[in-house]
Amino acid sequence: MSHQQIEKLRQKLDDINLQLLRIINERASVVKEIGEIKKRYGVQKFDPIREKDMLERIVEHNEGPFDDNTVRHLFKQIFKASLSLLEDDHKKALLVSRKRQSKDTVVMVGDFPVGGERNVMVAGPCSVESEEQVRQVAQTMSKLGIRLIRGGAYKPRTSPYDFQGLGEEGLKILRRVADEFGLKVVSEIVHPADIEMATQYVDVIQIGARNMQNFELLKAAGSVRKPVLLKRGLAATLEEFLFAAEYIVSRGNTQVILCERGIRTYEKWTRNTLDISAVPILKQESHLPVLVDISHSTGRRDILLPIAKAALAAGADGIMVEAHPEPSVALSDAGQQINLNQLEELLMQLRQTYDLV
Repeated sequence: MSHQQIEKLRQKLDDINLQLLRIINERASVVKEIGEIKKRYGVQKFDPIREKDMLERIVEHNEGPFDDNTVRHLFKQIFKASLSLLEDDHKKALLVSRKRQSKDTVVMVGDFPVGGERNVMVAGPCSVESEEQVRQVAQTMSKLGIRLIRGGAYKPRTSPYDFQGLGEEGLKILRRVADEFGLKVVSEIVHPADIEMATQYVDVIQIGARNMQNFELLKAAGSVRKPVLLKRGLAATLEEFLFAAEYIVSRGNTQVILCERGIRTYEKWTRNTLDISAVPILKQESHLPVLVDISHSTGRRDILLPIAKAALAAGADGIMVEAHPEPSVALSDAGQQINLNQLEELLMQLRQTYDLV
């Protein structure tokens, strides 16, 4: 075969390649159009029965030289690429996506920013037990320059016989003490009907790990104009986590803070397993600020400092830690809370490297 014949056949291949490209892109456009219609009517994007029928029809018309299995494989790749195209478009449409907004969101808690140039610390008892208890913690925090106080007034507990919190009275205590010391209140709400009431007392509505996919609660939090701190679920993927945040933002509340708090694995030496990789991934995929709960993620006081350093080194905008005047007598999570001297020591060591407030 002469060189001219080879070049002629190569030119023919180039022409066929371009025809294939045009046809594949044309097919992708049709798939996207179908996907938009399905999305409008709430229909599942992937239809395995339809894919099976298409493959059988294609194989019926296969005249070679590819065998049927090769043809199936080739078209499955095309189908998979088309489905990925729909998923990419869906991700681009997310309001919380970095692709939608390149600039970092800074959540303003009153006049106090979460996100941006400075790292923040959220500290306080696991549960609000008394006004005196909260006052002791707040006094120490004020002295140390920590502005965000956390405390649980509603406590979803594994056992129904454990302390469930003081309810609205707990929120009132937090508000009174926070106002006394110039602090901002972060507290968990567990029922959609309590969101409006809570806005009277809290500066940041926390949605806990067990409620990350309580969609009615997410919608209610999205309908008010208070910052929301959303914790990752115990076994939630990062995609599910961001979709939960999307529920809030899609309702108009753009002031959302993400919180990685460890996920459940088979490990027994820690309460949970801190997914440190979640921090840079969330920062890459979303424009929302990211905190790490260093208490719940491990449940161990003895490794809080390296865990906090790891979180901040990975790019977290701040950390959350549980502190109590007398951890040994705490009504909840006694084993993981630190005392007020330990809180001061933790903060001082972190401030040697990080601008933490």
